[in-house]
Amino acid sequence: MSICSTCFILSQEPDRKDRPDPKDFKLEDLNGETVGRVPGKVNGQQFVIKNCQNCNIYIFDHSATITVDKCLDCKIFLGPIKGSVFLRNCTSCKCVIACQQFRSRDCKSIDVFLHCGSQPIIEASTKMRFGCFQCHYPELPDQFSKSGLSPYRNTWDNIHDFSPMPDERNWSLLPDDAKVEDYVPMPTTEEFQDLKLSTSVDDSVVPLTLGGTKQKGSESSLVVFFKDSSSEEKLRQFLKDMRQEGSCSLARTTEIEIDVGTAARILGEDERYAKAVTNGAVVGLEFNGTDTAQTCQRVAQPLVGDSVVFIPESSEVGSRSVEAWNSQVEAQMAM
Repeated sequence: MSICSTCFILSQEPDRKDRPDPKDFKLEDLNGETVGRVPGKVNGQQFVIKNCQNCNIYIFDHSATITVDKCLDCKIFLGPIKGSVFLRNCTSCKCVIACQQFRSRDCKSIDVFLHCGSQPIIEASTKMRFGCFQCHYPELPDQFSKSGLSPYRNTWDNIHDFSPMPDERNWSLLPDDAKVEDYVPMPTTEEFQDLKLSTSVDDSVVPLTLGGTKQKGSESSLVVFFKDSSSEEKLRQFLKDMRQEGSCSLARTTEIEIDVGTAARILGEDERYAKAVTNGAVVGLEFNGTDTAQTCQRVAQPLVGDSVVFIPESSEVGSRSVEAWNSQVEAQMAM
């Protein structure tokens, strides 16, 4: 008699020791504590913060999504978030957040230094105040990259209120001179002592912008950096030199992909632009001030070298290019 045997191929499950422990990605029911995660401890996972009071909470790592529920009188730092951060039922908190999408619901008296890659949304929330994200530590640029966030694509001031009040506004902008460290002091506890943290404007991964509603003077001008091997370094130096020059303010920064036709329509016909757009996304800088175009020309001239940079030749061209550029950005964000 022959015996027929059936063989089964069993797939081995990963060792449970290698699985992330959900408790490592949650902070809840804390009172008066300084807690958080250092770089490498979250590593792109989801994270939950819940029922915390009078706490200092620091997540110096990138994550997938973060929810912050029912927190009171907390100071919260959240490193780059690939998806959304959702604040719910929080009161009197001060935050520093970098994310793709920001949303709040049923919140009151929240101050946020924000980097957001899409339009921030508030709902049933009051006394919300927003400023521009400012921070640097050595791991932060790579965390932005892993989260798919561009430091230059930042719409922190373009708030959409789902439940506006008829007689008053539910949100406003923080003062121009608001400093992150005055709202969310960087930690001094042993857990974070090896981090090289800075909230200096010159060090920040995200350029400091004052928002589109805050204009110093009546002239606006656009500067566009096309990508090449040295464009990032030159762009950073240009921003620093413009801050030191002092007569113009950086209103907003954007980073978008454009084609040859769009470049010609907004910036004018130029073979250099037509060739350079194929290198990747371009960075647009909107400055406000007096004699803005001339100031940008003067500051940029020693830096540009053989890089391709659009700088308008006059205030009239600068104003037209800003309007056309912003329309293009809005159209792309709506897609």
